Amino acid sequence: MLRDQRWVTIRGQIAGLAHDDRDVVEFLRRADLPDAEQLLDDASWVQWCGGRAHRYEAA
Repeated sequence: MLRDQRWVTIRGQIAGLAHDDRDVVEFLRRADLPDAEQLLDDASWVQWCGGRAHRYEAA
């Protein structure tokens, strides 16, 4: 059984698959974006596509 996941793209480049918010924060941190935890709910930084924010279950 596959875990729920979402693709993460940063600046037009695929960063990887996120299974939860911790993964997204890590991808943002690796992209040198400061205070990544605070960016998750900032629409000017993070656009949630294909489902609701912070949800990783299959559509």
